Amino acid sequence: MKIGKALIGFVLLSGFYLGILFWADSKNNVISPLPLLAHAIPVLMGFSLCSYLFRYLRWRWLLRRAGYATPWVYGFFAYIAGFAFTATPGKVGELIRIRYFAKIGVPASVSFGAFVYERALDLIVVLILSSLVISRFDLFLIAIVFVGIFIFLLIFFACNPNLLSYFSSILYKRSFLRLANLLLTIRDGLISCRSWFSPLDLLVTLGYGFTAWGITSYGFMWLLSDLGIYIQPLPAFTIYPLAMLAGAASMLPGGVGSTELTIVILLGLYGVATPTATLAAIGIRFATIWFAVLLGFFCLGLLELKSTKSVD
Repeated sequence: MKIGKALIGFVLLSGFYLGILFWADSKNNVISPLPLLAHAIPVLMGFSLCSYLFRYLRWRWLLRRAGYATPWVYGFFAYIAGFAFTATPGKVGELIRIRYFAKIGVPASVSFGAFVYERALDLIVVLILSSLVISRFDLFLIAIVFVGIFIFLLIFFACNPNLLSYFSSILYKRSFLRLANLLLTIRDGLISCRSWFSPLDLLVTLGYGFTAWGITSYGFMWLLSDLGIYIQPLPAFTIYPLAMLAGAASMLPGGVGSTELTIVILLGLYGVATPTATLAAIGIRFATIWFAVLLGFFCLGLLELKSTKSVD
């Protein structure tokens, strides 16, 4: 992906989000209370940064276990740069990391495999966290089905890579060369995933995942308390993970709109007024996905600047 295209996508998605925000304001007056979030946003960003650190440590662990040691600072910036494209269906835009890790010797198949492995772990971790208290069984059932299908397909094709080779050969014969190559890339990435199916890797990476998402969930709990929303700790802790799963299942870019709506619905079950629930949804999303995108563009710019200077 090119930075120009990323900026266009970011502008379009931002416009879409602002449109939703103004529509919500016409119904429930959510814009005028936004200044109430001014002091909370920096704190929430701090929680997000801590979460990103543990997610990077997980990524670094996977690459080291695959035999590729990466420089700390460069690796962190390259990892965070992927967040510039995180507001895409399935977060596939984060694969831009392949470009930057390839420059330090990490094969594309390994980076792709680490990305898929991360997505699977995140789904499992978020599903477990959201299951601690089931407040909306219908949403939770959708989440179970969504996660179950993804994990099944991952394991099935990782254990049967020849199927993807067969499908790729068919596409080659029909001159769908780009799609055929994509299937081969997916095949090689899934083969890489198999090296991380060991108990040690699962234990360590799940530990990093629970820590990262637990920090974000705690940040949402803190935001609720700051806004004067009083809910029992365990239900409050599980609202954001369940909303994230609902957003992922919607397949909307970054779960924009669907995640916020789920948060408002879940908070409404605990008697929280819609304007206040919407304010909480906007606050946590700004400090997570929108902050991640902006931080990703910052790191992307630094890496591109470094590449330009190296060429000069």
